[in-house]
Amino acid sequence: MMASNVRIAAVSYLNTIPFIYGIRHEGNLRADLLLAPPADCYRNYVEGRADIALMPSAMVPTLKSTSIITDYCIGANGRVRTVALFSNVPVQQVRRIYLDAHSRTSVQLAGYLAANLWHIQPEWYDLQDYSQVAFAQKDDAFLLIGDKVFDHEGLFNYTYDLSEEWQKATSMPFAFAVWVARKGTSYEVIDSLQRAFTLGVESVWEAIVEEGYDQKPYNAYEYLTQNIDFVFNAEKHSALQKFWNASIKIEPRSNPG
Repeated sequence: MMASNVRIAAVSYLNTIPFIYGIRHEGNLRADLLLAPPADCYRNYVEGRADIALMPSAMVPTLKSTSIITDYCIGANGRVRTVALFSNVPVQQVRRIYLDAHSRTSVQLAGYLAANLWHIQPEWYDLQDYSQVAFAQKDDAFLLIGDKVFDHEGLFNYTYDLSEEWQKATSMPFAFAVWVARKGTSYEVIDSLQRAFTLGVESVWEAIVEEGYDQKPYNAYEYLTQNIDFVFNAEKHSALQKFWNASIKIEPRSNPG
């Protein structure tokens, strides 16, 4: 048994519950979980509140003394469903894009697609007040991530799935978040995490029931088994290298209100 609990920052969304299930049920792993939106996972790690984190992939190159660990990620090969741009006009006619404040990777991915696939130069704004989505002007678009996307499906004329759009642009899968640890983290801890994640990915239905997602109006099992690809392989690593090398940095303005 490990002497003290390892502190793990993870994402508080449906796509992470197999990992959470594995961490809670892997018998040899003692962990304290900090659950938060992706951008806060980054802050919890860099500010020292966590030793291991499910890190937004856009932020990995900025980290010091950190390694990617385990064979698992939050990824997709094609449609991911929970990272989407909504608009009432085709994306080529969009003038303003409001960016989900909970995400970092998705914001930079939207910037990549705007430059390399959509060929637009919109104004970028922070989206802090999600009620604003209901008051969209004609040439507005909204980038939303996570479980809230389910609530907006079908409400706009156009939906652009960012993973699907990335695949269209590059013919590659994508990894939205990867597991990282500080260099020097014990092999014992990393091995236990690997076992925990394997258990969780093999126990998707049990994780759904434990977290109450079997009571939701959408099909959580279908989403986790058909949209999310948890395996971090060489192809996803190459995709991230391409993404990082593009060095596109979107800095949204404050919401004009």
